[in-house]
Order: sequence, then C-alpha cells, then structure tokens
Amino acid sequence: MQPSVIIGLFLVILLASIFVAPRRASVEGFFGGQSETGQPPGLWTLVLSQVTTWIFARSLMNSAILGYFYGIAGTLAYAAYYASFLTGGYIVLRLRANGSGSVQDWLGSRFGPAGNAAYNLVIALRLLSEVFANLIVVGLIFGALWHGSETTAIIAVAALALAYSCWGGLTAALRTDVLQMAIFLVVFAVALVALLASPDFSLSAALTAPGSSGGYLGWVLMVVAALQVFSYPAHDPVMMDRGFLADEATTRASFLHAFWISALCIVGFGLFGIQASLQGASYEDQLIGTWATMFPGWVFGALMLSLLVSALSTLDSALSSASRLVVEELRLAPRSLNGGRAAMLVFALAGTGLTLWGSQTLFDAVAVSGTASMFLTPVLIVGLVMNRNVPLWSYLVAWAAAMLGAAAYFARAWEPVAAILPEGHKYEQLLAICVVVLIVGFAAVVFGARRVASRAAG
Repeated sequence: MQPSVIIGLFLVILLASIFVAPRRASVEGFFGGQSETGQPPGLWTLVLSQVTTWIFARSLMNSAILGYFYGIAGTLAYAAYYASFLTGGYIVLRLRANGSGSVQDWLGSRFGPAGNAAYNLVIALRLLSEVFANLIVVGLIFGALWHGSETTAIIAVAALALAYSCWGGLTAALRTDVLQMAIFLVVFAVALVALLASPDFSLSAALTAPGSSGGYLGWVLMVVAALQVFSYPAHDPVMMDRGFLADEATTRASFLHAFWISALCIVGFGLFGIQASLQGASYEDQLIGTWATMFPGWVFGALMLSLLVSALSTLDSALSSASRLVVEELRLAPRSLNGGRAAMLVFALAGTGLTLWGSQTLFDAVAVSGTASMFLTPVLIVGLVMNRNVPLWSYLVAWAAAMLGAAAYFARAWEPVAAILPEGHKYEQLLAICVVVLIVGFAAVVFGARRVASRAAG
C-alpha cells in the first residue's frame, strides 16, 4: 500500500470524525457526556470508548516492542496492565457506594484541598503524557511513510483533534470513539487474520517465543504491572470519568467487556512484534521500519492505519478529560463551553510542544506514570476498601515516596541517582523502586490509620 493511500485513508477518518462530532453541545454534554436529550451513554458506547482510549497507539507499539525483545512474556506483561479495567471498575463502584462522584470527591472529603492538589498534579501530568506520547507515534508513522513530514503531521493531527473536541467536549469524544473503534477493529482484524494465516507464522512458536533478548525481563515487567495495576486506573482520568456517566449496572458491565476486548487486542498486536523476533528481523524505527520489510504492503498499511486511528481516538478523550479537570476540579476556568475549550487548547499546545521536544522512549512514559500513581494503592486499600481513617500526613508521605520513585526512574542515568539504585537492567531497577514506594506508602498509611484509631478509642 502506497504511503499516500494510508495517509489519504487516515484523512478520510479524520473528516468522518469531524462529521459525527456534534455541532452544538450543552454544558452538561460537554463535561458530562449526555446526549442532546440529556441521556447518558449506553453500554456499548461506554465499552467502545473505554477500549479505544486504552488501546491507544503508544500501548499498541509498547506491546509489539516488548513482544519483539521479550517474547510472549513481554506482551503478557503489558497486557497485564489491562486488568486495570477490573481494578478500576472495582474502585469506581466503591466510590459510588460511598456517595462520591469522582476520585477527587472522595480524596477531598478525606484529605481536603491538599489531598486533591497532590492527586490533580499527577493526573495533569498523565493527561499531558497521553497527548504527547500518541503524537509521537503519529510522527514516527508519518516519518516512516513520508520522510520529513513528522512535524507537519503532528501539528495537523493535534489541531484537527482539538477542533472537533472543542465542538462537543466529552459528547464528541464518545461519539467519535465509537466510529474510530469500529474502524480500528475492522482494520486490525484484517491485519491479524493475515498474520495468523501466513505460512511463516506458528501460534505455538509465538506463544513460547523468548524474544530477541530472552523472556526474563518480560517476567520482571509482569511483576511491575501486578504491583501497579491497582493504582494505575485510579490516576487515569479518562477511565475514571467514564465510570460516573451511566448507572451502576451499565458501568460494571462496561468495565468487564472493556477488559477482555482490550486484552485480546493488545496480545494480538504483540504477536506482530513476536513474529518479527522469530524471523530474526532487525529492529528499526520502533518496529515500523521492520514491519515495512516483513509484511505485504496492504498488511503494513493496515497496521499503520490502526495505529493512527488509535492515536486520534486517545487525543480527543484526553482533551475532554483535561477540560473537566481544569474546569470542574481545579476551577481555573468558568464552567462554560469557552472555559472547557480554553483548557483543551492549553493541553493541546503543551502536549504538542513536548512531542516536538521530548523523548521517544515509549515505555518510559508508562513506567514513570505508573510509579507516580502508586501512592494511591495504600490510600485506597486502607481508606476506601477497609474504610479506615488515614491522616493527611500519611497520604502526603505516600505521595512523596511515589513522586520520588517516579523521578528516580526518569533520572536513573544521572550519577547521583544511579549511585543509590541497584545495579541491573532498568526494568529491574523499576521493580526495586516500585517495591520501596509501596513499602514506604503502606508503612505511613497503616501507622497513621492506627494512630487515628487509637486516639479515637482513647
């Protein structure tokens, strides 16, 4: 498939997204996702929106890259993060049973403005990472298809996603997610069937493949995912926002369906990376260059198109969640359409700027973000699940430990940080950081809760 055909098809999808986005939106629809008649989204709108915003371009690339280097262990390690739909659904239902309308509602009632400020800082960074990491993939693909077009493509896709997001906010994100996910599933299914039917492909070999670097580090990442999977969804505003749009039965079902659909897509995409390692193909351009030489042109085109569609679907959802964060939680702008649009513009500009300047190591964004979220694990388990009173100082100690852990992983090559980290591969260092963060967080939260309980008893 010629690069011009792939780009042309993507432009058609962009135009279709603009067409299905609402031309007008109420304030409630912009921030709460209700239809023009005031109805909440239905089950499959929620499912497809959850899936398409979580199997975004960065995730698909991560799954394939980890499959290439660490075989089935690497792909399964990344797929393990999608158990976040199970833990996230559980957290949402506990929050709703508690009478909370968001994570911030619950944190604010327990820890006041300081608790919310600490949390909102983390999710603001998360939203920025969503924007720039997906735009990175857009740049990589356009650069591979049409050398020298990276910057233009990044700016154009960001601008067009911003344009239709500004029209309808969360309502626009939900509508376009359904369209984009339907297209993604068809295009990706075609590519996956072609891979599975290829005479060079063996499912048994893929499911036992060690990858080009051996499977050990893939299993290390599996343990990291297990440690992060409870807190990870709670710091993702896109997932959490969709947990409070419909009734509880619809919400519960949407999280369960989103889990198995997402996990299958991630494992399926990982097979393309595993196959590249089994064929001994060299690693080029985050695997994009590798696939260009491995597969027939139409299969390669389907892979690129599915990546571009998934990037687009995440951008509009990240921008709608950013508007809700700025307007409804931080109250830095009026609760109006223009207030929400101004917030979207700021995040789009900041994310695009980071893309044009930042790192292209895709998994590092997940690792840093996941580590930063881990302060929520002891706080939610002890405070929400066990219903114990946790003092503010315990919360802030857990938060500080997670922030320092995330910073340490990000700056691991810096000599003062390298001196305190254990020797070994960066993923082994990440595992050690996660263990320390959890130990410090649980120690502070459990000790603080016991002190509160003993004072109340006395």
